[in-house]
Amino acid sequence: PLPAGLPGEPEPEEAVNDDSSRHGGRLRGFPHERGNWATHVYLPCRVQEEFLELLELLVSRARTYVASLAAMEEFHLSLSQCVVLRYHWIDPFVRSLKQRLAPFHRFFCVADQVKVYTNQNKTRTFIGLEVSAGHFQLLELVSEVDRVLEEFDLPTFYKDPSFHISLAWCVGDMSDRLEGQCLRELQDIVDGFEDSAFLLRVQWEQIHCKSGNKYFSFPLR
Repeated sequence: PLPAGLPGEPEPEEAVNDDSSRHGGRLRGFPHERGNWATHVYLPCRVQEEFLELLELLVSRARTYVASLAAMEEFHLSLSQCVVLRYHWIDPFVRSLKQRLAPFHRFFCVADQVKVYTNQNKTRTFIGLEVSAGHFQLLELVSEVDRVLEEFDLPTFYKDPSFHISLAWCVGDMSDRLEGQCLRELQDIVDGFEDSAFLLRVQWEQIHCKSGNKYFSFPLR
């Protein structure tokens, strides 16, 4: 990667809005600095209409315990933490990802275990569906993504990760309210939902990388 500060075109700036009230009270995990681009590698998940019916049932029940829960509008499974790239690192980072991910084939996962998560600084709580089948393939992908992150001295993924698809979120640490009885009721809804075995079997066809307002896609073979 080229060193910063060389003459030429200036770094484009991301559109930044730090007013948390405009996005549900969410707070940045790290402060915004010009030239720093928040970057995330993940598997995008396209869902069917029946899945949204299941989601509505789950969120409705969970709101009897935490009224502020909001359903996710898009769904994905993370392969990296959110890390910071300098602008001039983005292209070489993406090239390295493309090279390391090229050998991988499409595969299936089953995500059918309801679980409660909090982010690292306990400012948000999530309800997600944890993967119960397909864990090995995901670990192989993460291993290659981690190698790219190490090339740029960036934090790698969590040790012993709980791969999951987030369904709903709220501000603050609400795990005490959502675990226990609430979690059991949500799992009962999933287990009893018609065609849940089919709906929660996900085929992964491509990997995405989002860096600031740039999106990159890596199709699986």
